[in-house]
Amino acid sequence: MSNIPRQPIGVFDSGIGGLTVVRALLQRLPHENIVYFGDTARVPYGPKSPQVVREYALDDTEFLLSKNVKMIVVACNTVSAVALDVVQKRAKIPVVGVIVPGANAASAASKKKRIGVIGTLGTISSSAYTNAIKQIDSSVHVFSQPCPLFVPLVEEGWLDHKATEMIAKEYLFPLSLEKIDTLVLGCTHYPLLKNVIAKTLKDSVTLIDSAEATAVEVDRVLEEHALRNTSKEKPNLQFFVSDIPAKFSEIGERFLGAKLGVVKKVSVG
Repeated sequence: MSNIPRQPIGVFDSGIGGLTVVRALLQRLPHENIVYFGDTARVPYGPKSPQVVREYALDDTEFLLSKNVKMIVVACNTVSAVALDVVQKRAKIPVVGVIVPGANAASAASKKKRIGVIGTLGTISSSAYTNAIKQIDSSVHVFSQPCPLFVPLVEEGWLDHKATEMIAKEYLFPLSLEKIDTLVLGCTHYPLLKNVIAKTLKDSVTLIDSAEATAVEVDRVLEEHALRNTSKEKPNLQFFVSDIPAKFSEIGERFLGAKLGVVKKVSVG
């Protein structure tokens, strides 16, 4: 295993949403170099079969390994749910997914042991968050709700739109009936809807941003493996995609909260 701290952290996602994880990493680890790959030609992964997702995850992993990364962060909830083992087996360097950190944060935050999980159809039907939370504490009640329309609403930039508020009420109503006190935002797009979700559920529910929880875990793993970059230089951020759709930079800057700079198109698979 490489132990060169200046090497970048590799982050991949099915598309653009994983930039919320990059944003959380930059906030917590401002000196780490990062290589990001978004598989925008094959997005979304959520509705695809586990076998196809596993094949895509292997391609994404191979690409990041070609960039000499020191660890891999799987920012995609779908891959974290059904293909994390594929990445770990191939990578042979530390790998962090988004589900276990999110589950740990939710379990720690919930006082009533009533946790809601929202995500794409693929993530929710995998029961990955439910299983991870139950492994931590089997007495917790977990209530899941797929919210497929949230992703296109975020990409459209309708973060505080009336339509978004109406759809949020529709999706979150069943969870509010279950008297949840904690809600896992189980998709990398959802942190951008925090305001609408918090407003809909009122202040009694703690929102768990898996991106922030993942950054905490990455910090811990870097420390454990003595991989932290101690350089105080400005980090080198590289962004790669398998297709450059219209509006990519505009949407990407919304996710990252900063300018993206050059985004390069590459072929994988």
